[in-house]
Amino acid sequence: MIRISQRGVQMPASPIRKLVPYAEAAKQRGITVYHLNIGQPDIETPPAIMQAVKDMDMPILEYSHSAGNESYRKKLVQYYKRVGVAVTHEQVMITTGGSEAILFAFFACLDAGDEVIIPEPFYANYNGFACEAGVTVVPIPSTIETGFALPAIEDFERVITDRTRAILICNPNNPTGYVYSREEIEALGVICKKHQLYLFSDEAYREFRYTEDDYISALQLSGVDDNVVLLDTISKRYSACGARIGALVTKNKEVYAAALKFGQARLSPPGLAQIMGEAAVDLPPDYFAATKEEYESRRNLLVQRLNAMEGVFCPNPGGAFYAIAKLPIDDCDRFCQWLLESFEYKKQTVMLAPATGFYATPGLGKNEVRFAYVLNREAIAAAMDCLEQALKVYPGQTA
Repeated sequence: MIRISQRGVQMPASPIRKLVPYAEAAKQRGITVYHLNIGQPDIETPPAIMQAVKDMDMPILEYSHSAGNESYRKKLVQYYKRVGVAVTHEQVMITTGGSEAILFAFFACLDAGDEVIIPEPFYANYNGFACEAGVTVVPIPSTIETGFALPAIEDFERVITDRTRAILICNPNNPTGYVYSREEIEALGVICKKHQLYLFSDEAYREFRYTEDDYISALQLSGVDDNVVLLDTISKRYSACGARIGALVTKNKEVYAAALKFGQARLSPPGLAQIMGEAAVDLPPDYFAATKEEYESRRNLLVQRLNAMEGVFCPNPGGAFYAIAKLPIDDCDRFCQWLLESFEYKKQTVMLAPATGFYATPGLGKNEVRFAYVLNREAIAAAMDCLEQALKVYPGQTA
């Protein structure tokens, strides 16, 4: 009997997308579904970056350099300089979305069987990328009671083995919205230097921070230039998820050269989207001010509504556009499916992401869900009305 690979068997389904068939079935029944399950913003992609593609004078859509167009990489150097990160265009590699940046970092820095430490809950697709690379994820739990602050450094030390090669963080964090402090980032730099580990820093949500604290990038740490690999994308920054343009940025020449070989094997990143990315660097400074203000307003509404519901607790996230809440439910996977399959309120329901998919430790997150506050305030309010009613009638309620 012909069979698929063990890698195919072990590849985890996305907790963000696995309930899509139930959402589609609900819509076929005439139910409005509010999608708070996925980080797809409803904010308009900046017209200027769309116009840049329309205005291009390019008779042939050719392959770009495998590292990306030099003109775009030089533009990104200007962008990084504005956020306090000093790099050259020869340290920037353009990737097919942030996803490919993560994969190339794994491929270039880790061998099959090596371990990467990740504070959990974490972006669910890290599990998938690790599976593709044959890498073992070693989770360190953070807790909702602390707002998902970075676990103690001693917890990291405790799980380091002779197979440990890297620590991976997302800052601001998806799925929790937590923003790591300067002290936390510096502590990670110290432990990576001490144990000669890579520090992979996913900074896709850099612009969306709602605290007064100064932001620190892992590339701003001193003494660890060879350890740090920054992972980036324009998807969320400019509400351009479909462009599939990201970046791997590192000052480690060997890592860059290795990653570039993987880039050569896939030939080049998307050409039209690089034009969009280049134009995005020239957007006026107030672009981020306006979008940040909008997300912060949505966050405030979501968190206020959640914490007003009986038995619900949601820490106030400091960044990104995600929040994890603890609900009075027995099983988040069952609950999220039930919302789509068996519940409606005024011909409406809400689609959420079960938090179990953001944990690697079995049993964690069973009564938690992730919210993506990417819809307008009116839609968020309607979604919260649905959730409030659902929690009153869900058959698997807990005290």
